[in-house]
Amino acid sequence: MRVFASLLAASLALAAPAHGQPRRVASLNLCTDELLLLLAAPEQIVSVTHLAQEPAETPLWAAARLHARNDGSLVSVVALRPDLVLTMGGGARDRGGIAERLGIRVIDLPFATSLDDVATAVRWLATALGREQRGEFILRGLHALRAGAPHAQRDAIWLGGGGRTVTAGGREAQWMALAGLRQRQMQGDRVSLETLIARPPAVLLRSDYRQGQYSSGQRWLSHPAAWRARAGRTVPTDGRLWTCMGPLLIGEVLRLRRELAR
Repeated sequence: MRVFASLLAASLALAAPAHGQPRRVASLNLCTDELLLLLAAPEQIVSVTHLAQEPAETPLWAAARLHARNDGSLVSVVALRPDLVLTMGGGARDRGGIAERLGIRVIDLPFATSLDDVATAVRWLATALGREQRGEFILRGLHALRAGAPHAQRDAIWLGGGGRTVTAGGREAQWMALAGLRQRQMQGDRVSLETLIARPPAVLLRSDYRQGQYSSGQRWLSHPAAWRARAGRTVPTDGRLWTCMGPLLIGEVLRLRRELAR
């Protein structure tokens, strides 16, 4: 967490506005799109990526369509005259050099690897946007979620497109734990039919992200053996929320708690 905070502090120090809060903010990454849409005042936003405007990618697509779209490149937003550009996880050096020449400030957020990192990113970005109250509102929701996490943890396997799963110590597993689910330690990044037959989990948390596109990779789930031997319970989850694993998952975790309590 200290490393994440140090990287973020350095990025924000370089991007600090000279005259108050930024008025024209563009985002070049789906995950910064979501943070920007959650934290900023609508009038601060001048552009988000084309992915943010796709219903298949984020539940914030309707709000995103109120703003100009970009292709994820700095060049695609220059004409909009942003005074702050948000991006994540790479390309910052090249973008930073171009942006500096154009007088545009850039914040390159590090990839969050924990819930603490998520909270840190929300707090710092809210401050950079001059939206501290909005940031604190989201952080109170996350704090309450963590404080009320179930003590009992059910054995679970997160299942995504093509049979993909997640690591037991990753950020996905940390969000799952807040719903009372313990992601099983797996070998590799795929779930096999053999695993479900030999050791079915108590809960199979199945992502519906692009279900039609990836369904061919999960045909084995319809196998009679899979239906007899797989999880005691299969619970669907909105896969769009697990792409960035940010504050949008707060509401989903609360929904999962209610679903699992039935």
